[in-house]
Amino acid sequence: MIPPTQDSKHSKMKQESCSHIANNIFRVLLLFCVRTMAKTTVARAAAVDIRVGIILDMDDYIGEMGLSCIKMALENFYDENRHYKTRLVLNVRNSKKDVVGAAAAALDLLKNVEVQAIIGPMYSTQTNFLIALGHKAQVPIITFSATSPSLSSIRSPYFIRATLDDSSQVLAIGALIQAFGWREVVVMYEDNEFGEGIMPNLSDALEQVNARISYRSVIPSLATEDQILEELYKLMSQQTRVFIVHMRYTLGSRLFTTAKQLGMMSEDYTWIVTDGMVNELNSMDPSVTELMLGVIGVRPCILRTKELGNFIIKYKKKFRHDNITAALSPNLNIFGLWAHDSAIALAMAAEKALLTNATFEKVNVSRNSTDLEAFGVSNDGPKLIQALSTTTFRGFAGKFQLADGKLQSPPYEIVNVVGPGVRVVGYWTKKYGIVRELNFTDAGTKTYSTSKSNLGSVIWPGDKMYPSKGWVIPTSGKKLKVGVPFKIGFTEFVRVTWNPDNSSTVEGYCIDVFDAVMAALPYGVPYEYVPFSTSDHKRAGTYNDLTYQVNLGNYDAVAGDVTILANRSQYVDFTLPYMASGVSMVVPIKEDKSKNAWVFIKPLTWELWLASFCSFVFIGVLIWILEHRINEDFRGPPWHQVGMIFWFAFSTMVFAHKERVISNLSRFVLIIWFLVVLILTQSYTASLTSMLTVQQLQPAIKDVTVLLDNKDYVGYMKGSFVYGLLRKMNFDESRLVAFNSAEEMDQLLSEGSGNGGIAAAFHEIPYLKLFLSNYSKYIMVDPTYKADGFGFVFPIGSPLVRDVSRSILNITESTKMAEIERKWLGDRANCKDQSSLDSPRSLGLRSFWGLFSIVGIVGISAFTIYVMMFLLEHWHVIQRSDPDSTIWSKIAELLGRFNKRDLTCHTFKNMKLVDDKYSGCGGNSMNRSMYPSLQTYQQSPSNFSLASRGSNCPPSPIFSSPEENNLNFQGEHGSTSVENDIFSSPAEQSKKSSHTGLGSSMEHGTINPPLEVSQINKQEFELPRQDEYGQTINNTLICS
Repeated sequence: MIPPTQDSKHSKMKQESCSHIANNIFRVLLLFCVRTMAKTTVARAAAVDIRVGIILDMDDYIGEMGLSCIKMALENFYDENRHYKTRLVLNVRNSKKDVVGAAAAALDLLKNVEVQAIIGPMYSTQTNFLIALGHKAQVPIITFSATSPSLSSIRSPYFIRATLDDSSQVLAIGALIQAFGWREVVVMYEDNEFGEGIMPNLSDALEQVNARISYRSVIPSLATEDQILEELYKLMSQQTRVFIVHMRYTLGSRLFTTAKQLGMMSEDYTWIVTDGMVNELNSMDPSVTELMLGVIGVRPCILRTKELGNFIIKYKKKFRHDNITAALSPNLNIFGLWAHDSAIALAMAAEKALLTNATFEKVNVSRNSTDLEAFGVSNDGPKLIQALSTTTFRGFAGKFQLADGKLQSPPYEIVNVVGPGVRVVGYWTKKYGIVRELNFTDAGTKTYSTSKSNLGSVIWPGDKMYPSKGWVIPTSGKKLKVGVPFKIGFTEFVRVTWNPDNSSTVEGYCIDVFDAVMAALPYGVPYEYVPFSTSDHKRAGTYNDLTYQVNLGNYDAVAGDVTILANRSQYVDFTLPYMASGVSMVVPIKEDKSKNAWVFIKPLTWELWLASFCSFVFIGVLIWILEHRINEDFRGPPWHQVGMIFWFAFSTMVFAHKERVISNLSRFVLIIWFLVVLILTQSYTASLTSMLTVQQLQPAIKDVTVLLDNKDYVGYMKGSFVYGLLRKMNFDESRLVAFNSAEEMDQLLSEGSGNGGIAAAFHEIPYLKLFLSNYSKYIMVDPTYKADGFGFVFPIGSPLVRDVSRSILNITESTKMAEIERKWLGDRANCKDQSSLDSPRSLGLRSFWGLFSIVGIVGISAFTIYVMMFLLEHWHVIQRSDPDSTIWSKIAELLGRFNKRDLTCHTFKNMKLVDDKYSGCGGNSMNRSMYPSLQTYQQSPSNFSLASRGSNCPPSPIFSSPEENNLNFQGEHGSTSVENDIFSSPAEQSKKSSHTGLGSSMEHGTINPPLEVSQINKQEFELPRQDEYGQTINNTLICS
């Protein structure tokens, strides 16, 4: 035996030590687990069990997925909330895809288990009865997959929809329809509670965007292939190519497989699916998803969080563990998330309600009662439903918050099926509509929008990048039957000619317009004209009858001179009008040869006449004031001056005045005044000329009331709606006469109402203008009764209406319409109507108040300047401090000075008095000589005359020398102004001569030498002047 070495001993001791440490660690872990289990057991023992029923279809993957999510949710929830005093205990029942099975499961849970809440059932068809049971037992019924909006009509406080009902997506679908401009859709849905529930809300949403449901395709849930084929063939024969599909994926996958086989997944079709299919696309066979290339749809928006990602991973692991033999692992969809959030909400509500005695109260029932009456009422049901209604948290499917017992609508994703998957191309929100990116913090977009530009690139059926127009001509290939009216008169609009082979040729203005409009469409539409006539080629009815044929389906459209009326629009659709219209009347023209003797007054209103007269007087007075002191033409006796004021003012009206104005202020005023007078006279002349011209042609009858009062006969076009209009205007039926053509209309008007004819003819304006272009002895008279014009007729909801209306706009804006009008209707510019012959209105003050305002401002300004200058010149009179002078005496003196000539004016400088040596005459004063200047004797009639030019005034001398105002002759009695003596009357001069001692004579242009004042008492100076005939006349100047 070999003894152990030292190394072997050391190794053995090391192994023993490691083993001892491992044993200690194991003991610690075991002790921790035991204590933890003990605490958990104690917590569980202390917690109150809340019995919850689960009713799901275990044969459907949604049932399995829902149950797994509920169990995982509760397991994770209670692991994180060990302190909770309540625990949900699940009691699972299988409904077996049957309404009765779901009801039986609920009865069992309520009667035998006495559950406090039920999660389920899966389908809307199973939920109605369970809601009634829950309401009676006061047990909350919580569904995470029944989405029919009709369930909300059952007003039960114990029904909780922990999912979104189908009505929350209809606005998003309507926004898509509006974005691409489709006006008609076909809705395909399952024939059950789930499919029918969305229809009222979807119809309302489409109506809000001016779209309509043209056809409802109802397919049974268990439809055979033949039933699906029959329905799709029916859709192919219709015009509409926009389909909204609302069904589960089990039926939807079969539908799209068959549609692909029939070629209905091509570029002419548009498919929109609701979230009933979009939510389950990831559970469909990928081969079916690939057939759905180009389909668009909507689904609730789910935020991808880290917690959700972890939960999805755990769910897949659990599914593989529980289903080892399963070939595929279904992806988790939104129904599983709603099931998860439902369980969490119920667990939180149970804890919040503090359920401690979850029992039922038994009810007294008779022996003959059924199971429906045998279960009791939950004591804690009201508290639990109240807690559940106020529970709020952030779940995997979004924010869990109930309002009216259901979740609030989140934003919706707009998805496009591409290959085996889907691609998000946009979003829809209640506030902003269609948006490209979902950004909850973006405040830049402030308005609701349904613009397709907010969407990303969409792949459409047929692998195209553009959507279909939404409709096509039916595959039957029949031509559109376009009805046209058959008429005798006014064939320029529509003319039907019958050929020997009984075929017809249709032409006319309306027909050419219809041809041009249809040719301008972006696609070809085959059509043929069918006259609205009997077999013997006569009129088949009125225009109302013709339009109603479209509603009956006998015609696909009507092209002709059909007026757009409200009563017709109740059963047909009209395009935009291609010709304006209205109803008026035509009457004979009466020549008014009588002339009004006072017609010359009519061009101006009395206000303008009065304003003009006052303005003339104002200008006359103003010019007299400005010229009175410096112009001899505005001086003289008072009555002469008054006459001069009016003569001068009114002579400016015809520019016949001869008086010369001197003041610059006067000239400035007259410049403005002449401009005003010129405008007034020219306007008056033009208005008077127009009145005299128009009064020669007047209508014989000017108003409809005259026809009614006189009970005259009136005419209308046979078959026209004008007959009904005349009856509404209270015309007696016996007074209405129908005509068929323009020639017959002319004959009736020529005969007159008293001779078997008519006094007026009522018709639509386009016809009347055509009539007046050929008959000039008539005139169109107001009033005009409005109509919307001529339009083309189509069935209600026809997709052609929008495209044809747009084509009409293009044609009317081009020269094509004018060419067609000239071809058939000629030149209608010479048509007379009452508006062209109405007497012009009198000119009023409103048209000229600006001119009068300018004249007033200029005149007042000139007057103000003149008064200021006059007062400044005589300011010494105003400042006089004489105690005897009063305000009235100063005013009187100023007026006296105003009445005298202004000798400082240049108009009085043609004569001078020269003072060389002497400052005065008489007494002991210095000898003074007075020499008239040489210019004094070189006078013309303008300097000295018997009377002022243009007046009848007596002769008066004119002196204009600055020295004259200061020249005084001094004598023993003081000083006397030459100015005062010169312009004194002869009697005053004689009186003054007795007190003067200085005299001098001027004869024949000579002046005697100066005389000594001391030697004489009086001297006369004779001042020579010439009269208007060139003879010399002496004036005597007396100085004293």
